[in-house]
Amino acid sequence: MGSLLKEIRNGGHSVADTESKAGFGGGVEDVYGEDCATEDQVLTPWTASVASGYTLLRDPRYNKGLAFTEKERDAHYLRGLLPPAILTQELQEKKLIQNLRQYEVPLHRYIAMMDLQERNEGLFYKLLIDNVEELLPVVYTPTVGEACQKYGSIFRHPQGLYISLREKGKILEVLKNWPERGIQVIVVTDGERILGLGDLGCQGMGIPVGKLSLYTALGGVPPSACLPITIDVGTNNEKLLNDEFYIGIKQKRATGQEYAELLEEFMTAVKQNYGEKVLVQFEDFANHNAFELLSKYSKTHLVFNDDIQGTASVVLAGLISSLKLLGGQLADHTFLFLGAGEAGTGIAELIALEISKKTNAPLEETRKKVWLVDSKGLIVKSRIGSLQHFKKPWAHDHEPIKELVDAVKAIKPTVLIGTSGVGKTFTREVVETMASLNEKPLILALSNPTSQSECTAEEAYAWTKGRAIFASGSPFDPVEYEKKLLVPGQANNAYIFPGFGLGLIMAGAIRVHDDMLLAASEALAAQVTQENYDKGLIYPPFTNIRKISANIAAKVAAKVYELGLASNLPRPKDLVKYAESCMYSPLYRSYR
Repeated sequence: MGSLLKEIRNGGHSVADTESKAGFGGGVEDVYGEDCATEDQVLTPWTASVASGYTLLRDPRYNKGLAFTEKERDAHYLRGLLPPAILTQELQEKKLIQNLRQYEVPLHRYIAMMDLQERNEGLFYKLLIDNVEELLPVVYTPTVGEACQKYGSIFRHPQGLYISLREKGKILEVLKNWPERGIQVIVVTDGERILGLGDLGCQGMGIPVGKLSLYTALGGVPPSACLPITIDVGTNNEKLLNDEFYIGIKQKRATGQEYAELLEEFMTAVKQNYGEKVLVQFEDFANHNAFELLSKYSKTHLVFNDDIQGTASVVLAGLISSLKLLGGQLADHTFLFLGAGEAGTGIAELIALEISKKTNAPLEETRKKVWLVDSKGLIVKSRIGSLQHFKKPWAHDHEPIKELVDAVKAIKPTVLIGTSGVGKTFTREVVETMASLNEKPLILALSNPTSQSECTAEEAYAWTKGRAIFASGSPFDPVEYEKKLLVPGQANNAYIFPGFGLGLIMAGAIRVHDDMLLAASEALAAQVTQENYDKGLIYPPFTNIRKISANIAAKVAAKVYELGLASNLPRPKDLVKYAESCMYSPLYRSYR
């Protein structure tokens, strides 16, 4: 330490030779001159890192808390820094889950989980993996929506990278500020359309952070390979602009050329810094940007939009598995959507692709099995002049219809899918009409969070006299109807994207192809057991999510190899076993 101080010069003298030897800090030598400096003097924040127990306890990657053994406490200078008790990881987990269950407010659980992630990474992921059904709604939808709304107030530690308009021309430098180099997955948002909550600007960071914690917990991608990013181009949310605690740039959103240039610089810097094989997942961008970014960068980068492609894949999986309950083939059914944005049109396109693949019918024909209703009514040919480009393929020949219930009566769908982001839009009349047309109406109320769901599980079962097959985007509790327990499914993207991403990484994919999404859907549908069907479920339980993710990853990787888009050669013989071997384990390691 003494030799280091001699090297640090202050006006030709060693810093240790400054006048402050009397010690302003309670008798402690003022080595760096902080105490004797006035507030307006500039200081250099010198730090000297020494391998010590104190540092180890504050590094979430390696901290084990009270699980450090006697030998480790001696070897790593931890004596006296911890209470004498030694707890196993299992006992630590038991204590934490008991503590979490005492919180009555979900947001308090979220904050406690984020604090744990910052303190002890291994324990955070072990807790999440072992209690996935209980904690998934805490670290992700619906609680993450409230967390984003209040992100400025609950902000404690910066997580991920914030890239704002102020960093224009310096984005590559900003990426290099991130301590990890081997990044494999980036989840990025601009915060304009967070769940069904609208423009939350810079506070949308909760979404990339939450998604990547699921990439690790459910898909086994190592935490060190994950990078959450928020691109801050301003916000049009007046409440946030007037909030003194808002953590982002206080200006209206940049659009047009200014926006496009920032995104172009970002995408170029990502490839330059992390290479061709880094997966960039676009998350919660507004419709107009989401489609454009996916279309533009899918040709040059490994990109994936979870709102468009992930939602589509998980819904298609539910539709494929529901055929065991409904009967017939996918092509025998008629689909009606409420909502024609990213999710609605993305799901519709994947349904049409799957039918086309199974029947060899042209895509233009299979699209006619799918109808969409937007805020102006049924999308029909007579409206084509005023439609956004992504809605045009769904403009079929039919007279205009304004109301959803009239569209249900006219189109006679077997499947009703809600992606509107507007709660309570599947009214009693709409659901009862579906029940009058179908013995087992399939109703998917997919909008998040729970408050924005088109209808509740209880309403769907009550209004169809218990005959509905129901799934939602956010979780609903089981419903007892006429002494029978009905278990609603959850069409949660978390079924798909962790395994999908792992499959791309395993194969070293360089581009995403629609056939990979179809492979993921079919792999997920294949995991539903007869026991699940007997309960009316069209998705497997989340308790087996790591096994499910490994199977999805294997099928996706197989498709990557088949399409000649893989760079990790040769192809492993057993892709499921290989996927399982690639997965991150949260179990504590022993330290020398």
